[in-house]
Amino acid sequence: MKLKSLCEEIASIDSVDDIKSIKQLVSQSYEWLEAAFTLHPIDELVTGRAIFIDTLLQRLWSLYGLANERGLALCAVGGYGRGHLQPYSDIDLLIVSKKPLKRDVQDKVGQFITMLWDIKLDVGQSVRTIKETVKLAKDDISIATNLVESRMLSGCDQTFVDMWHAVNEKDTCWTSKAFFAAKYEEQKARHAKFNGTSYNLEPNIKENPGCLRDIQSIGWVAKKHFKEYDGKGLVGHGYFTKDELDELVECRMSLWRMRFALHLVAGRSENRLLFDYQPDVAAMMGYGDDSKTAVEKMMRAFFRIVRRISELNQMLLQRFRYDMLNQTIQSRKTINDDFCLLDGNISPTHNNVFESPEDILKFLQTIADNPDIQGLDTNCIRQLRNARRRFQSAYYVERAECRQLIIELFKHPHFFDFAWDIMHQYGILQAYLPEWDHIVGMMQFDLFHAYTVDEHTHRLVKHVNHYFQPHNSEFPRCGRIVRNFDKPELIYIAAIFHDIAKGRNGDHSTLGAKDVAIFCEAHGIEKSDADLIAWLVENHLLMSVVAQRRDIYDPDVVNDFATAVRSHTHLNLLYVLTLADIRATNDNLWNDWKASLLRELYSMTQKALDNGLQCGVTMRERVDSHKAKALKLLTAAKADASRLDALWSRFEDDYFARFKPEQISWHSQAILAFELDHEAGEMLIKTNNELAKGGTELLLYGEDRPALFAQIASVLDSRNCSIHDAHIAVTRDGHVFDSILILENDGSRIEGESRLRSIEQAIAEQLSKPGRSHNNTRKLSRQHKQLDVPVKVRFYSSQDDATLIELEALDAPGILAKVGHAFVDCNLTLKLAKIATIGERAEDVFIVSNEHGKALTPEEQTTLKKRILFKLDQLEDINIP
Repeated sequence: MKLKSLCEEIASIDSVDDIKSIKQLVSQSYEWLEAAFTLHPIDELVTGRAIFIDTLLQRLWSLYGLANERGLALCAVGGYGRGHLQPYSDIDLLIVSKKPLKRDVQDKVGQFITMLWDIKLDVGQSVRTIKETVKLAKDDISIATNLVESRMLSGCDQTFVDMWHAVNEKDTCWTSKAFFAAKYEEQKARHAKFNGTSYNLEPNIKENPGCLRDIQSIGWVAKKHFKEYDGKGLVGHGYFTKDELDELVECRMSLWRMRFALHLVAGRSENRLLFDYQPDVAAMMGYGDDSKTAVEKMMRAFFRIVRRISELNQMLLQRFRYDMLNQTIQSRKTINDDFCLLDGNISPTHNNVFESPEDILKFLQTIADNPDIQGLDTNCIRQLRNARRRFQSAYYVERAECRQLIIELFKHPHFFDFAWDIMHQYGILQAYLPEWDHIVGMMQFDLFHAYTVDEHTHRLVKHVNHYFQPHNSEFPRCGRIVRNFDKPELIYIAAIFHDIAKGRNGDHSTLGAKDVAIFCEAHGIEKSDADLIAWLVENHLLMSVVAQRRDIYDPDVVNDFATAVRSHTHLNLLYVLTLADIRATNDNLWNDWKASLLRELYSMTQKALDNGLQCGVTMRERVDSHKAKALKLLTAAKADASRLDALWSRFEDDYFARFKPEQISWHSQAILAFELDHEAGEMLIKTNNELAKGGTELLLYGEDRPALFAQIASVLDSRNCSIHDAHIAVTRDGHVFDSILILENDGSRIEGESRLRSIEQAIAEQLSKPGRSHNNTRKLSRQHKQLDVPVKVRFYSSQDDATLIELEALDAPGILAKVGHAFVDCNLTLKLAKIATIGERAEDVFIVSNEHGKALTPEEQTTLKKRILFKLDQLEDINIP
């Protein structure tokens, strides 16, 4: 059924008692919207939806006898007032009267509103007099904004006109100056809620920076100030060019279409492009049926659109700010023949400041040379946008002078302060380098990468730049490294290229190293420097992987890493790049635990390099140093020397290398006290929130038992705690010693004595039930349900007496407990676990031995892999005894 037919059917309704027919028409309207989505322009659909609702409301208003009530008007306000409606958007109504309503009219209005609810329309309604409406609009900018876009639906025309003039034209409500100031501050506050970026995993199509609200803000101000209800009026007033208006309309159509599809997929008013909906929305919009690829294409187009809207919004509102607030330029400073500084914003002095791509790069140099520059004025943004498009037939890198200029920029001590932001924000690097153009707006369909590849890299570069600043107090080691390096541009180039090959077939680190080698050769960078940059790009993940997924207290692991690193310079720069990379990937990713792992690996590798890669010597020195310092602490605490010697004789040397002296002292005191006060068979369970590396240490000591790790993991998971590191050891006299680093699920440290005691008690209760795991009721999150992460189990030879296992799987509730039970089923001993959650993926490392204390045979590896797959519901039971 078409829109015209639906409206004709509404007109034929002659009684409000025929609810069934009315509901059927509402249902058919949704069917029409869905069927028409791929057949009609989106503006026809959003206006068509409003026309259908107009027709329905007008008919019902008349059937309830309200159309002829004197002084009463039915008005559309807000988005509906604009004459636009998405499928499930709220239908905002104002029922306004000259005087308070009589009882019989109140009853009719109540019946009218009840009918709207009964036929399942999402209505937001207000019933007010003109006087009440004006008073509320004075006090609330949101109400005033809704009324700017009000329009008459049915009833008394004069009432509507009187209300509209009282709210929109009289100074007693909001002047256009006050209205603009309020809306400008409102937009800034809204942007701040999203950290000033649209680059979110689940963006809000309506509210995010660069989205529909930013377009609406322009419209609200224009309607209030100019009484212009068509964007063409802004062209007439000289605020927009026709091309800019056409671009804004084109961008709005794209977001409308995406929001329309989202509503249809969600079946309700939903503006957040949640993971749950992204594949279906992408398919509806024609991006294909391969959900991951389709989503990435859709999101890439989305992020490019919002950048264009952000530019236009910034350009126009800045001009409005001066004109509507009657502001004059307070300070003017000449920079050069082409630019001046107006109230902190750089402004062109003539209309042809960007006659070539070289001029654009020289403009960035001007910004770097003038730290007083805080932004770009409207004319500067417009000229830059136009020039960027005028020169898009070829990438700037093809021009010899541009290559020289960009290296000069990278060497400039202040380029990465603000000019780098402009280069990224206005697509200049995208215009310069084809490889960068490839990653602009590229989103990855996972929970780990919170930003597009280009936005992540921009943030990484800003983190590196922060290390150079005098006020960098959080990362003093990084500060010392970068300030003592005489060619900072090498670090920046490596940072820019580290992920530049994402999205291509193959290892992005290897491909990126080839890209940067070509870049360096084309830009005249010395061979030795180019080799260092390429090494950093190719190995930018190495330190993070080793720190988080290997036993960094194993001399062989440190030796392999130190051999790969080769020199203090390589180690220093890789450390800086790794810290910046982790911090720029996801705002919730960095924590004290990761910081401590990287510090430890850095320190031990530094000493190994000093010792000529004699990592055994490095570890021996560490063991002796830790023992001496711990003994000093224990002597001060009056520990029994003979009992202490006996206790320490039960531990292997790697224990003393792994733990800090303060931890060794705490362990020793706790165990010695426990052995005095408890009987055989009991288990020491103790937490410490002060000593462990970046988290809470959970200590367990006692007689070994099967499934111990599985039981502990199950309890912690049910208590919303996560395991990040676990050292599992059996002492020489057969006691189990487990030191487990735990954090809250959000990565924060566990706080509060009562919280710690409750965790200890829950573990004690669980261990009183041998072999059984806690009944875990935690559910898989909404986002995780949408992601497909196949289970991967890989085996590596570690030593003759152990095998290293890498597990990759969906981070589902209870995963560690299930894996722990698989080890028990196969009669394996767990020696070490390193637990890493990378977005939705669990990437865990375990070191195990078989029942004979040896590395796993190929047959045992196959059996264990099948058992893990079965436990994780990836394989049918294979009846392993």
